[in-house]
Amino acid sequence: MISGTTSAPVRRRPSHPTSWIARTVAALVLLGAVVVGALGGAGSASAHGFSSVVYAKVTSDTTSTGETPTNPTVVHAELGLEYDLMLVSVATSEHDDPFHEQGQAAWDDGDFPGMVSAAEEHATALGKYVFDRFEVTSGGQSCTGVLGKEITVDLQDEVPYAHVSADFTCPEAGHTESGHVVTSSLFPDSESFVTDTKTIVTYDVDAKQGSATLDAAQPSFSTEQSAGQRFWEFFRLGAEHLLTGIDHILFLVALIAGSRRLREVVFTASAFTIAHSITFILAALGVVSPPAIVVEPLIALSIAAVAGWYLWRLWRRRSKADELVVGAHGHFSLDRAGWTRLAVVFAFGLIHGLGFAGALGIHEAFSWQLLVSLLIFNVGIEAVQLAIVVIVFPPLSLLRRRAHRVSLWVTGTVTAGVFVMGMIWFVERLAAG
Repeated sequence: MISGTTSAPVRRRPSHPTSWIARTVAALVLLGAVVVGALGGAGSASAHGFSSVVYAKVTSDTTSTGETPTNPTVVHAELGLEYDLMLVSVATSEHDDPFHEQGQAAWDDGDFPGMVSAAEEHATALGKYVFDRFEVTSGGQSCTGVLGKEITVDLQDEVPYAHVSADFTCPEAGHTESGHVVTSSLFPDSESFVTDTKTIVTYDVDAKQGSATLDAAQPSFSTEQSAGQRFWEFFRLGAEHLLTGIDHILFLVALIAGSRRLREVVFTASAFTIAHSITFILAALGVVSPPAIVVEPLIALSIAAVAGWYLWRLWRRRSKADELVVGAHGHFSLDRAGWTRLAVVFAFGLIHGLGFAGALGIHEAFSWQLLVSLLIFNVGIEAVQLAIVVIVFPPLSLLRRRAHRVSLWVTGTVTAGVFVMGMIWFVERLAAG
């Protein structure tokens, strides 16, 4: 460890013309490593935190000719609510302890009919909770919601979800206005049960179709929103998911620290992008649905594996750890170690894609609107990923040229920290499962 200044004055040797650059870059890289380590240490075993996703499908009645009216007076909403969260939130907010006792007993027994019965018998409390936090307006006037009689419960990502429906009747005065506004503040942070609840909305109203994501920062959207607004919503959601997913960030940091040349960064980042895009789309559309109890530990293990790969190379090759030896038959200027690493990154990228999909958890039938929204979400992820590469790799590259030995110590320190965090998360997530 480099000590700070001492109390007694010391005489310093004249600096080498480039030594101050090396020290500055090393300090910046190490500072970044400390910040990342602090964030990682502050994170939970599931680095995504305790959050929930509400699903809302909003449609309007059709006319006798089968067409969707442009300004419907009745809007239909189908909501998917995480059952145990709905149970505790409704019971607490509406002071309905019998609902919690009845529903919890059914939950503990895995009794799905019992869960349905509990919700139906306490539909009044459930309806009040929902309509206080989920509303539709037309022409600036509130639409009156009535809860549907039928409630169902099924598994979604290994978690029981309650599906409730509601019809919102809008004032006749709003019939002449264009567009409807949907607002959701279901399961807010203030309840302290979960944080950062997302409501994923798919809609077919006012002769318009699309998707939207609502959260505390942006709780409302209009069916008249522009294509640019829809793009920004899902782009922001993707960017936020990567920024708040410290495990994915540490994986990228380990990739960058272990890359010997810019082309390796480009190739490994591309392999990671292609891989996680494949499984992200497939998982979000419900084509594949591995349980989070398997995906989350594997993501943690991938972090430790990629960091450990570079640490092993440092131990084995010492000062030559960052040499790139390409023979006459090397493809794309990568050596055997580079290609092996690329294959490993691609495999782990497939796993990370499943983790990205967990942020949306959409299980709707295929539609172009849904696919476009998923792709935009992915673009948000890629933008942050590119930003991390641009921020982290140039200082490391400069340090490697100016002070080679120092660069090996810095990258070794960073990847060692990442390796430790990956293993801690791996053990914690296995234990939590």
